[in-house]
Amino acid sequence: MLQNSIFIKGARENNLKNIDVEIPRDKLVVVTGLSGSGKSSLAFDTIYAEGQRRYVESLSSYARMFLGQMDKPDVDYIDGLSPAISIDQRTTSKNPRSTVGTVTEIYDYLRLLWARIGVPHCPKCGKEIRQQSIDQIVDRIMALPQGSKIQILSPVIRGKKGEHVKVLEDAKKSGYVRARVDGAVYDLSEEIKLEKNKKHNIEIIVDRLVIKPEIVRRLTDSAETALALSGGILLVDTGAEELMSFSQNYACEDCGISVEELTPRLFSFNNPHGACPTCTGLGVQLLVDPELIMPNPNLSVMDGGIVASGWNNIKGDSISKMYFEALAKRYHFKLTEPLKDLSKDAMAAILYGTKGEPLQLRYERSEGYGVIKREFEGIVNNLERRYRETQSPAMRADIEECMAEVDCPECHGRRLKKTALAVTVGGMSIADFADLSVKKALEFIDSLTLSEKESLIAERILKEIRARLGFLTSVGLGYLTLSRSAATLSGGETQRIRLATQIGSSLMGVLYILDEPSIGLHQRDNEKLLRTLKQLRDLGNTLIVVEHDEDTMRAADYIVDIGPGAALKISVPVPNPSPVSI
Repeated sequence: MLQNSIFIKGARENNLKNIDVEIPRDKLVVVTGLSGSGKSSLAFDTIYAEGQRRYVESLSSYARMFLGQMDKPDVDYIDGLSPAISIDQRTTSKNPRSTVGTVTEIYDYLRLLWARIGVPHCPKCGKEIRQQSIDQIVDRIMALPQGSKIQILSPVIRGKKGEHVKVLEDAKKSGYVRARVDGAVYDLSEEIKLEKNKKHNIEIIVDRLVIKPEIVRRLTDSAETALALSGGILLVDTGAEELMSFSQNYACEDCGISVEELTPRLFSFNNPHGACPTCTGLGVQLLVDPELIMPNPNLSVMDGGIVASGWNNIKGDSISKMYFEALAKRYHFKLTEPLKDLSKDAMAAILYGTKGEPLQLRYERSEGYGVIKREFEGIVNNLERRYRETQSPAMRADIEECMAEVDCPECHGRRLKKTALAVTVGGMSIADFADLSVKKALEFIDSLTLSEKESLIAERILKEIRARLGFLTSVGLGYLTLSRSAATLSGGETQRIRLATQIGSSLMGVLYILDEPSIGLHQRDNEKLLRTLKQLRDLGNTLIVVEHDEDTMRAADYIVDIGPGAALKISVPVPNPSPVSI
């Protein structure tokens, strides 16, 4: 028989003084009271801790290895608990790759939508691009300079984990002699061992050719074979650093740019296939900022105007002093002159180097003076090079004092490759859609016009996107953008995002414990939050909310007031206030 209440006897966790309390199940219960009265100790450290501990104990010993088990709280007796979920105000993620879209999993559905019904365009000219025929592919390869040595490659494995023994064996049985594995060429007759848990790229070398008019027929046959092996993708190794890519799927006839098959990973900034190669999907780069190198332009070099690590010591016979004296002589300025008065040429040389022009550096030794000629790379270039090459955390920290985050110059903060950004749905790229507020994104989805075929493909995807955007709107987060970094969210926003996710899961019989979900919420959105809490309760769940907000208390089915003089001044008309003194 299912109990109608949660019974707690002798709770002594933290500052609770042996309290007894009965809390009704399947209700919206508010725990309130003075700061320091023990609200969180009762809700989180006692009820949640015991509910979570009991649930974990019910699992197999193997499952418990991967779950952190909570300590038993200091309480005599608790009965009537359900599996508990805590929704507190901790930050969702400090990972710079996490966004509102990825945390709520909406972005996963967006990637699927753009991969299935997206319209690819040329990233260079913007023209809509279509499938390439075999003749067009051959013509593009034959346009290479006469005498060029090329290899026709068929990418049979692209970014997949595993040892891929069968793939290599099948290639060998089919008569192929060589394969390129992760950029290195192997003979298929030798044993090729791959790490099982790493992603690998395997390209079968179908043919080796020299570009000349009489190879057209052979090239056509080889291209058809390579395309058949890989499912429509062909790579050509011309000896350059980057391979030429061709696809029977999509290519621009005017620019000769091929776009690989549209798959969800092409639109992921957490995957090398979709991430911007310059910023690796972060959208920002950490670069040396000249203003941080010279924070006070009123000072001179001698007065400490340059604070960059390694360049702020100009005493004695330091290397930095030798360079500055040579720069001063070459560009006609004094080391005691304020930095703001230096010429543009002098400032450019100090920051970005002498561009191949050597300086005369004077040094002093016991046997006398000497002169050596050396080019100066510039403080900015020097710091960036040292930052890339150093293995010292201390040096990295010093150099970071002169660095600032700026939008990636390649993707302009949009995190994806140009080919991914050139694919549109409803005339909008996936990055543009992620930059919309949740409210406007929902309006865009509702107004999207699709063909009969596209509607059939996208129906279930759009249903999920629409529902999840609706959940975010229902908890007052319609102003957020899906591209916003999760690390920039407030505690209240984080909690409401997790609350919206729980609504989407539609679980029943769960004990939810929340920590002041109304914090940071505008009063006009408070009613939305309360409707959401009631909706979660009406599914058959118990909600225990630690809260001071009057509107939330008025909406509660039951109030637990903790502290000295508890319930003496409650003006909220609730059926069963439960005063608990400590």
